[in-house]
Amino acid sequence: MGKSLGFTLNGGLFGAVPEKIERKKLYGFNKTIVFDENGSECETANLDEGASGIIPRGGIGLGILSPEGLWVERASLKAVDMDGKDAALMKSCYDSTVALERKVPAEVLLDYCITGFYELPDSELAGAIGADIYMFDYCYRASYEPVTAFVLSAGRTAFMFVGYKAPFEMLSLPEEVTLDEEDEEECEEDEEIDFSMM
Repeated sequence: MGKSLGFTLNGGLFGAVPEKIERKKLYGFNKTIVFDENGSECETANLDEGASGIIPRGGIGLGILSPEGLWVERASLKAVDMDGKDAALMKSCYDSTVALERKVPAEVLLDYCITGFYELPDSELAGAIGADIYMFDYCYRASYEPVTAFVLSAGRTAFMFVGYKAPFEMLSLPEEVTLDEEDEEECEEDEEIDFSMM
């Protein structure tokens, strides 16, 4: 069972275990399985640079090298901001309660690219949220880069959307355009055919 995420809203304390809603859960999925001539299932593998050896699954990892090409332990690194100062580490949202204080209109939510969608099965939380949308900084684990999350409700169920602000602005016409009715009538008259001329 997953971790419970606690919320405070209007003096009330609510808790729910976020249940991720994935595309394959909604729409189903297809899986392709490849077999060899003996009927055994094939596994994906990688080749080394010279294509002289096969590297099985799990045989490749990530490492950090210094500019001199020396191995660097991750624990010796530190995060800094654009000014070179130590970056602030944000605690996991699961280590404390999240205060739902920032109420935002739907237009703000629509400016974000949603990368995660979770159900929060707590009818009391859904009732407390009502028709409002709340925004907060979300970290699954302690991180220097929190993502943005939104909490809203639909009926007796609350949902959490996680994502990042879209790097573009939505475009629209500066004003409504209406067709001139007189022009439409002229077009209709021009399209009429006089069969007596044939």
